[in-house]
Amino acid sequence: MTTLREQLTFQQANIVVEQEDNKNLCLKGIFIQGDKRNANQRVYPIREISNAVNTLNEQITKGMSVLGEVDHPEGLNINLERVSHTIEKMWMEGSNGCGKLKIIPTPMGQIIKVMIENGVKLGVSSRGSGNVSEDGQGTVSDFQIVTVDIVAQPSAPEAYPTPIYEQVLNSKKGYKAYELANMVRHDKKAEKYLKESLVNIINNLR
Repeated sequence: MTTLREQLTFQQANIVVEQEDNKNLCLKGIFIQGDKRNANQRVYPIREISNAVNTLNEQITKGMSVLGEVDHPEGLNINLERVSHTIEKMWMEGSNGCGKLKIIPTPMGQIIKVMIENGVKLGVSSRGSGNVSEDGQGTVSDFQIVTVDIVAQPSAPEAYPTPIYEQVLNSKKGYKAYELANMVRHDKKAEKYLKESLVNIINNLR
């Protein structure tokens, strides 16, 4: 089995930002495209995506939490320190696997939330496993979706996205803001300081 990562920009995924009850921030759109050759020269048949989507929804229905991270790790394991959201549900629209994810108030989730609220357009990237044919067609079989991660939108189609958390942590005040994120849940002053710090960081990145 091969680890498979497929990235879509904000525009490609047709991302819709939703604010539920002025509390939950959600992103909805295309998570993976089927029956077309993608940038990685792979083709996901509709039946493979449909089966993977159904399997993931069954896990969610049974009460399993499907967590997603900021940018991609090397493997398929979920790193709890980088979790920013949960996958609420997935469904099929034509040949595409679509879904909805909810931002949660982890340190990484706080960073994503502030970025979105300040107009930063983020993409998504599915992470899963499967077999790729060796006949030059790149057809994927036995596909399973592990999760969908949030990634920075590349400035050009060939550009690999810069990890969001690395941008922020390497900034002058970024690490301090990251540390404060662990305290904001019950400290209104720290929460206010965190938000102001991250807004300044984002403005400096533009």
